[in-house]
Amino acid sequence: MVVGPGRMLRLAAGLLAAALAALLLDWYGQAGPQRLGQRRPFARDPAPGAEATNLFWVVQVSDIHISRFRDPKRVPDFEKFCSETIDIIQPVLVLVTGDLTDAKTKDKLGSEQIEVEWQTYQLILKRSRVMEKTKWIDIKGNHDSFNIPHLDSIQNYYRRYSAWHKDGSFHYVHRTPFGNYSFICMDATLSPGPKRPYNFFGILNMSQMEELSSLATESHHSNQTIWFGHYPTSTIISPSSGVRMVMSSATAYLCGHLHTLGGLMPVLHSRHPQGTLELELGDWMENRKYRILAFDHDLLSFADLNFEEWPAILITNPKSLLYSSSTHEPLVKILHSTHIRILVFSPSFITSVKVSIDEVHLGDAHHVSGPLYVLKWNPQNYSEGLHHIDVTVQDATGKSSTEGHTFAVNENLSLRFGFLSSLILLTDHYILTRVLFGLTVLVQITLLLIFRYLRKPTLKGPPGLVMLTSFSLHILSKTNIFYYSVLILSLYTALGPWFIGEVIDGQVGTCFSFGVIVGGHFLQGGLTFVVGILQMIFFNLPLMAYLCWCLLLRSQGHSFCSHIRHVRHFLAVPVHLTMLLLLAWQVYSCYFLQRTYGTVAFFLSPMKTWLVVLTLVLIHKTWTLSSSELRTYIVEMKNCQSS
Repeated sequence: MVVGPGRMLRLAAGLLAAALAALLLDWYGQAGPQRLGQRRPFARDPAPGAEATNLFWVVQVSDIHISRFRDPKRVPDFEKFCSETIDIIQPVLVLVTGDLTDAKTKDKLGSEQIEVEWQTYQLILKRSRVMEKTKWIDIKGNHDSFNIPHLDSIQNYYRRYSAWHKDGSFHYVHRTPFGNYSFICMDATLSPGPKRPYNFFGILNMSQMEELSSLATESHHSNQTIWFGHYPTSTIISPSSGVRMVMSSATAYLCGHLHTLGGLMPVLHSRHPQGTLELELGDWMENRKYRILAFDHDLLSFADLNFEEWPAILITNPKSLLYSSSTHEPLVKILHSTHIRILVFSPSFITSVKVSIDEVHLGDAHHVSGPLYVLKWNPQNYSEGLHHIDVTVQDATGKSSTEGHTFAVNENLSLRFGFLSSLILLTDHYILTRVLFGLTVLVQITLLLIFRYLRKPTLKGPPGLVMLTSFSLHILSKTNIFYYSVLILSLYTALGPWFIGEVIDGQVGTCFSFGVIVGGHFLQGGLTFVVGILQMIFFNLPLMAYLCWCLLLRSQGHSFCSHIRHVRHFLAVPVHLTMLLLLAWQVYSCYFLQRTYGTVAFFLSPMKTWLVVLTLVLIHKTWTLSSSELRTYIVEMKNCQSS
């Protein structure tokens, strides 16, 4: 059988796509920690038993967004969390991973530090007396850095009203009779801190990376190390090897910021190629999420919970296989343990804790002390393959809940995280957006240059869609006013300043696709590239296509009025309506710019305000351009239609 070149090309493309898909699945589905790095030497004793020893737990909460203008229940709920929930759980440490306040104006468009929000936050801490009950470490998020010219500014209310007070990364050591546990904060918030939205990505410079590397070295003698910060690693711009390599000795990195992507990703967990877990926590703001995290004989377990949903259950032994790391944890202790261990929290008395494995009831766990319940077991019975443990708890009020997970006593087994959550957490989005933005600009410029210098083919017979598209691109590219306008627009989108305005109150800055210059500092682009991609896909390229379509109608002998009468309405109306909607979006972005960065930014914005004017001029020009300038194309189109 003879295989044609077209079929061979499709086959090669299919094989390439399959290879790329396999590569992506292998990279983003990493879950086998045993192959990710050299294991630390671990002792098998002491193993989890019946005593409440070698055990402690902490709480994480993130993205509180105390607001002056929105959700009146948010503040009283958080105060109840600090006063009642913390009393029930009694953690040794609480980590608040950023966005303590909302810092948005009433119309949600502007951003500024609102002192009353910070005073409300501090008042909650004082009234609940939570700092007398536990160690409370609260760090900054991007909202806590909006509109702050420098760290010593009076607007930096974090220093005055937070519990921790200190900016920057740091190393906190929790000391116990059975060892030390390191908690390293990674502060990637921007300084100076621009108004929203251009501080969505965190930035770490070389000196900050060296400081973090030094903190990581300090933690090497601790039993276990947890890193925490506001930004997921995928939204942090960093030099050289990147933040994941710096924190590679950590068991887990705790973060927030993404707010479950508006409910689309209620669970965002994955594992770095080096073996460190990355555990994004859903927000308090809308979802009232918090996390209990425990070290039991140096085995890490956690549960992401909803406020006021009781009883809360955390199975610490045997721990979940999905979140196990033989690189960082002494998993051998599961095999040598004598008891299943469960932490149960409830405001009411616990009446029963029922345990089953592989749907076989093992018995009721008995209370040891505090929240710890244990049940004797023989792990050798589960030494082969995967198994599932379920725990059902009921309290005196009749409330019950069930939690379970897959575990394995054999530490050489592993499970994989979901592809989508790994894609979100493990992709360096600032690199991806740079590439995509560059490609979209390159596509438009390449099209213009190719059709500018490519010889126009002669139309023969009734032209199809492809030929008409090519013909319209020839018209646009060979008509100077449109060619140079669209070419300069593309180049300017990539290289020119988008606007000049008050990026921070009292400080005029300049925004480019590749970053923001303000207060003598250059802040590398992250979200700017995302905005650039949206600008290209939803305006620049559609504008070019619309101009081509209008010029094609002109070459067919139509004027603006005649094309409305003669061109099929099911085609003309949607095209005009689409362009009108895109233009309306561009106009709204001008309004957003004015509300966000001031009136100066509105008038000194070539990429927004000026572009609206240019668009109207170009569209008007397509219908008023002298027919003599289009004579060649009109004659050729008539000859083609008459043949």
